[in-house]
Amino acid sequence: MLHWLLPRRSGAGASDGLSVSERSVEQVDTVVVGAGVVGLAVARALALAGREIVILEAEAAIGSVTSARNSEVIHAGLYSQADWLKTRLCTEGRRLLYPYCESHGIAYRRCGKLVVAADDRQSAALQGLARNAQANGVEGLQLIDGAAARRLEPALHACAALHSTATGIIDSHGFMLALLGEAQDRGAALALKSPLRAVQVVRDGFTIDVGGAEPMRLQARCLVNCAGLAASHVAARIEGLPPADVRATHRCKGNYFALSGVRAPFSRLIYPLHGAAGLGVHLTLDLAGQGRFGPDTEWLPDDGAIDYTVNAARGNAFYAAIRQYWPGLPDGSLQPDYSGVRPKLSREGESARDFAIDGPDVHGVPGLVNLFGIESPGLTASLAIAGQVAAVLRRA
Repeated sequence: MLHWLLPRRSGAGASDGLSVSERSVEQVDTVVVGAGVVGLAVARALALAGREIVILEAEAAIGSVTSARNSEVIHAGLYSQADWLKTRLCTEGRRLLYPYCESHGIAYRRCGKLVVAADDRQSAALQGLARNAQANGVEGLQLIDGAAARRLEPALHACAALHSTATGIIDSHGFMLALLGEAQDRGAALALKSPLRAVQVVRDGFTIDVGGAEPMRLQARCLVNCAGLAASHVAARIEGLPPADVRATHRCKGNYFALSGVRAPFSRLIYPLHGAAGLGVHLTLDLAGQGRFGPDTEWLPDDGAIDYTVNAARGNAFYAAIRQYWPGLPDGSLQPDYSGVRPKLSREGESARDFAIDGPDVHGVPGLVNLFGIESPGLTASLAIAGQVAAVLRRA
């Protein structure tokens, strides 16, 4: 057990002045880079399988980047194509996630959602979405007409809707704490403020240099890159990984607006038919029933600091988008809330791409798994993603 890698109390522990090269090399079976929801799920799965795990997190807390900036939706698996890894992991992950919440006391609500067609042209497209969802193996689906949709949600405007009863919402922070707790109960160690600086592929695994206030060097048999937005940068630091196997990740910002002075008159999530880069400006609810709308699509440069500020002027487009399905949205009721950034493998204007979980069969480096482009529905899929990574390492 690497007790010195556990989070330190504020002000504890000064550096001993040694360089990384002067420190002893600590041996560990597996290093997981990234303590977002996917990294924590992977660490838990590997710890439960009996591996000694160290989790490296560059930030000061777990799940403080992409995992802290999402709509906390448990997705059913309606959208992507049936033969994609993303689709299978979403549906498998959802089927694992609800029982996990029950058994671990994590707050959630299986509220369902309506995907709304605003006119007859969209009604035809909605039927195509329903066929796609059925091909994906999604249960609990019903195509309903506008009158039936309004019986469920009287404030809704719709010509037709696809009702998904498998969709829900979750306390994502509670979920991450449960994953971390299980991993630590099996001996996993978490190192916060510990960015990965460099990796060398050696004969029996990896030599990993870690930065931060107390630099360290680790020798690991296996390495799993779950760094999310930083996954491409982490992979580029692995000396011995072919450059062609470092997939480029692109940043797509999604802005959210919250309702102010009025309560959303809906008990289910409401989604329009989705666009090319996301699922449209949709209504989600938190566990207290408060409504928020988003995300929109704002492409960012691939490098540099991220500004998470929500530009209030973007709310003008939100009103028009929301009133397609909620005509009664009051003027002045939207306030900037928060934003998140999705790591995408596609560029602006390109078609969406599948998750990439690259093991030795892809890049030829034993013991290495790189996860690229794990955006929505990554939270829903996280337990299934962890199982996939564990299976890859069993074969390595």
